[in-house]
Amino acid sequence: MIPRYSRPEMTRIWDPATRFRIWFEIEAHAAAAMAEIGMIPREAAVTIWDKGSQAQFSVERIDEIESVTKHDVIAFLTHLAEHVGPEARFVHQGMTSSDVLDTCFNVQLVRAADLLIADIDRVLAALKTRAFEYKDTITIGRSHGIHAEPTTFGIKLAFAYAEFARCRERMIAARKEVATCAISGAVGTFANIDPRVETYVAAKLGLVPEPVSTQVIPRDRHAMYFATLGVLASCMERLAIEIRHLQRTEVLEAEEYFSPGQKGSSAMPHKRNPVLTENLTGLARMVRAYALPAMENVALWHERDISHSSVERMIGPDATVTLDFALNRLAGVIEKLVIYPANMKRNLDKLGGLHNSQRVLLALTQAGASREEAYAMVQRNAMKTWEHGADFLTELKADKDVIAKVPAAELEKMFDLNYHTKHVDTIFKRVFG
Repeated sequence: MIPRYSRPEMTRIWDPATRFRIWFEIEAHAAAAMAEIGMIPREAAVTIWDKGSQAQFSVERIDEIESVTKHDVIAFLTHLAEHVGPEARFVHQGMTSSDVLDTCFNVQLVRAADLLIADIDRVLAALKTRAFEYKDTITIGRSHGIHAEPTTFGIKLAFAYAEFARCRERMIAARKEVATCAISGAVGTFANIDPRVETYVAAKLGLVPEPVSTQVIPRDRHAMYFATLGVLASCMERLAIEIRHLQRTEVLEAEEYFSPGQKGSSAMPHKRNPVLTENLTGLARMVRAYALPAMENVALWHERDISHSSVERMIGPDATVTLDFALNRLAGVIEKLVIYPANMKRNLDKLGGLHNSQRVLLALTQAGASREEAYAMVQRNAMKTWEHGADFLTELKADKDVIAKVPAAELEKMFDLNYHTKHVDTIFKRVFG
């Protein structure tokens, strides 16, 4: 993660000081649980909590100890003992490093998920507001990048709203997936620690006990979490690309807000580029890239190895910090997006009414023509419009075969734009309730 694409609240979750504070809470809660069931003296648990709570853990000191021990958890426990004193001998009783590392990692992922869900909510709010604002603003729909049939700009945004609503549900499921705690000791058998300790710690941290851990929490949980982030990034990119296409000079139906004093090019003073959505496309690629190593982390040796550890130290902060930044950037783009209805109408009319071709096709079949005959009649007139700039309705009226099936007056009715938008309200009710 780099400052350019980071927001402080998410970054703090992954700060070393935050991590060591969570490690302490895990150890202190475990000590309190051990005291309750008589594993360690109650006075020792109180001392551990009181002195540890007041301690200012030094990242530099822990790093110094780790340079000798070559073990981060032992370095932390050594530093904790410097604050707690003799009672520190009761810390970490029957536990293993993964109990602390994995439980902490899941706490961090849960906190990150809460921020990401809030980010999605901001995107959803922006999309809903703008969707209703442009619910009835007609624009041309495109398939393969080519004019198809009319839709509304509101429907485009409603589509994105529904997409991000699904992302929100997935994010909630991903949060639940990683909200587990393991305090089960070496190889996960609870041989030297009571399962009640795990239950106690989990409750204190807002987690649930991992049903069975093999010294590590199973990584399929984390694979699902990071895959969810990847899907969310892809949905973000889809909307970003839509905006980028709509901002092209030849289209210009929507445009990123261009602030006073903003510059688009060092060489060309006229430029107004979709730099924010291009940035979102790039950031989405990075977030998706973290999903594959998370999946590869699932296959660990026997009860544990640490091949996953270096991966997670990178992808945990990088994926969540990047996505947090990107979602907030996307929300800002939508909130300030500049819309050009006049250009939408101009583009809609560019092909002389060809967007009504299907309606004419259906009318001809209903009037008795075979589908093949009807298609041929419509297409030959459409190609005149496409290739020579003719007016589609005029060409249809001049075609004796067409008029023999569908009178000119009926053809004219088929060029009413409202025909294409008659179910907009139905779509909005399905999406927004």
